[in-house]
Amino acid sequence: MGTPVGGGRAVPRYVQIADEIVQQIKAGILKPGDLVPSESELVERYGVAGGTIRKAMAEVRASGLVDTRHGKGSIVKDRPPVRLRSSDRFRASHRRGGKAAYLAESEQAGATAKVSVLYIGPTEAPEEIAQRLGVDVGTQVLARRRLYFRNDVPVETAASYLPWDVVKDIPELFAENPGPGGIYARLEGDGHVFAEFVETLQARPATKAEASELALSPGAPVIHLIRDAVTKKGRVVEVCDTLMAADQFVFSYRIPATD
Repeated sequence: MGTPVGGGRAVPRYVQIADEIVQQIKAGILKPGDLVPSESELVERYGVAGGTIRKAMAEVRASGLVDTRHGKGSIVKDRPPVRLRSSDRFRASHRRGGKAAYLAESEQAGATAKVSVLYIGPTEAPEEIAQRLGVDVGTQVLARRRLYFRNDVPVETAASYLPWDVVKDIPELFAENPGPGGIYARLEGDGHVFAEFVETLQARPATKAEASELALSPGAPVIHLIRDAVTKKGRVVEVCDTLMAADQFVFSYRIPATD
């Protein structure tokens, strides 16, 4: 005989209300662009106190399905997730075909991708980046910072850091458009053949500045991803520090079961 999930404990009322609103959004009863009923309407509908509704709406916002705007209320988002296939998006065949990883994954999802370059130039390597690149803190590196859009919605910021001795003789890496296949194709063309890409992910709430840049509700969940691009010679030639709107991405990894 199975064991009841939750040990028979009662589910708090605000959680029940939040789950019902989330299910209405997922079922299409509340459609993208619709306003979620106001606090007073929900108080009357469910016969609970305003504090209970506020706690319920905090849960709904945490789901990433609504965008709360001051003076307007909570609006259902039209932000279907993009699936990232880590075993596919960095395939050499994409680069040979002239597609950078973001463009390749967006095409697989049937989405329209756009990249806005925010900064390209020298910068001093911060501590974590310096450690990953194997250089001293404050060493000059090349920084490339971008804001990525999917269907005209900002979904991701990324800052690439590359060792100066690696990039100084690759002029395309100082251009807004580094050419077909992106910066990895240019690095490979200069003899830096990749062995692997190592990613570390952490989920956390967005800061106010991050939420503003990605058009998120305050405190919305984001995914902080840092990737090391490692060559066959064992050198890290790029560290990519990425922040992603959590409701936009699903991560799918292929993990070998053998040594």
